[in-house]
Amino acid sequence: MTENGPRVVVITGASSGIGAVAAARLAERGDQVAVVGRNPERTRAVAESLGGTAFVADFTRFDEVRELASALSQRYEAIDVLLNNAGGLVSTRTDTVDGHEATIQSNYLSPYLLTRMLLPRLEESARRGGTARIVSTSSMANRWGRLDLTDFDFTARPWRGGWRAYGTAKLAVVLFVRELARRTAAREGVPGIDAYAVHPGAIVTNFGASSPLIRFGTAVTGGRWGSTAEVGAAPLIALAADSPVPAVSGVYFDRLRPNGAVARAADDVALQHALWAVTAAIVGLPV
Repeated sequence: MTENGPRVVVITGASSGIGAVAAARLAERGDQVAVVGRNPERTRAVAESLGGTAFVADFTRFDEVRELASALSQRYEAIDVLLNNAGGLVSTRTDTVDGHEATIQSNYLSPYLLTRMLLPRLEESARRGGTARIVSTSSMANRWGRLDLTDFDFTARPWRGGWRAYGTAKLAVVLFVRELARRTAAREGVPGIDAYAVHPGAIVTNFGASSPLIRFGTAVTGGRWGSTAEVGAAPLIALAADSPVPAVSGVYFDRLRPNGAVARAADDVALQHALWAVTAAIVGLPV
């Protein structure tokens, strides 16, 4: 809650798992939560349970992401927090209707598109003195990501159950957030938007349900190979909360610890620039 009324917090991937928990906790704190999910029934049920508003979109479709951005922009004059949490691991290589590998598109390309389209609403939050913050879920898997801008969709590289693509998507998130932080930094007379990436931890949810490795780990440990959704949601809640973040914009958090370990490529400023430009061309936006 701010002097302008309840904050508006948009959470993608909020129909289950850590996204649903984060949505509930932030709503309990007085935030107006936009619950974004792919499954209509689950998304609406979560939204109704916390007094939020449901928005349905499949992040393997750019047209639905664009429609989502339009619906959110029409509904809210200002957005205080965008929590990009949608994504997952597709163990069998699958191309989307847009012609991109599904893991790359859902974890990185579509969140990039949504973020770019919602920047005017986040800028309005900054002008009003709101939180004006973007939080994107990455992963420790970014450390084994290998970004090749000439083979973005893994058409010529080993698939390996989708794990390399997943790590690459999460590395792309870190690179994107660092470039985004520079582009949205406060300038003379213009308030800025802060951006952070975060690894929520190894969480036992529906993540990677199609992966043989995840199924094996679940069978061997009885589903106790990671933390609960409540534990995993804690860093998301902390970074989205109406309080200062103890790190400069662009930082990657390993759970609640800033400056977590990242792939060496994450520090490559030229690669950050290049990735932004290539992604803009892919989703049809100006650089």
